[in-house]
Amino acid sequence: MFYLLLAAFAASYIILSASSNQSFPPVLDPEEEAELFEKYIKFHDTASRDKLIIHNQRLVSHIVRKYYGTHKNAEDLLSIGTIGLIKSIDSYKPSCKVKFATYAAKCIQNEILMYFRSQKKLAREVSINETIDVDKEGNPLTYMDVIKVDDNIADEIDRKIKSTKAIFYINNYLERRERKIIVMRYGLGNRAPLTQRETAERLGISRSYVSRIEKSALSKLKSYLEAPGQK
Repeated sequence: MFYLLLAAFAASYIILSASSNQSFPPVLDPEEEAELFEKYIKFHDTASRDKLIIHNQRLVSHIVRKYYGTHKNAEDLLSIGTIGLIKSIDSYKPSCKVKFATYAAKCIQNEILMYFRSQKKLAREVSINETIDVDKEGNPLTYMDVIKVDDNIADEIDRKIKSTKAIFYINNYLERRERKIIVMRYGLGNRAPLTQRETAERLGISRSYVSRIEKSALSKLKSYLEAPGQK
C-alpha cells in the first residue's frame, strides 16, 4: 500500500510535468547520487530517498514512452513503473558496481511486465459471483453457491480480523518508541524484519532495552486483543 501511494504521487508529478511542458528535474551527477544513497542506506534519510525518486522520474517517463507509448493506459504504466523505480532505490547496492540508471531501468521494466502478466491472469479468472444456473424457484446460482468451502475459512477470517485490529492498536495505543520497535522487529509496512541487535544499533540503545520495550508493547497488544468485546 505504501509503494502504491508513493508511486501515485510520483506518477502524478510525471503527468503534470508532461502536460504542462515542464522539464523534469536534472539528472543527478554521480557524486551527489552516491552521497544520497549513502545517507539513505546508512541513516534511512527519507529526504534523500525522495530526491532520488524525483530526479529519476524522467527515466520512468522515457521507458513508458519508448516501449509502451501507444498503450491505452499509459498513465497507469507511469504509476507501475514508478513502483519499480522506488523498489530499485530501496534494493540498490552501490557496491555492486552497476550504474544505478541501468539497474533502475531493469527494475522498472520488470515491474511493468509483472503488471501485464497479472492482467492476463485476471482475464482468465472467473468471478465466483458469476451466474451459472438457476434453482427451482428461478433464483440465480453462482459459483459461490455451489463450490465447497474449506472448513478453516472461519479461522482464516478471524485471523485477518485480529491482524487488522493489531495494526490499529499498534498505530493508536502504543507509545512512539514502542511502535517504532514493533515496526522494525516485525517488518511492518513492507520492511524487512530486524533482529533485536540490529534494532538496537539503529536506535542507538542497548539490545536488552529493546527486549524490555518489545515485551512491554506485546503485552499491551495482547491485553487489547483479549479484552472483552474484542474477539
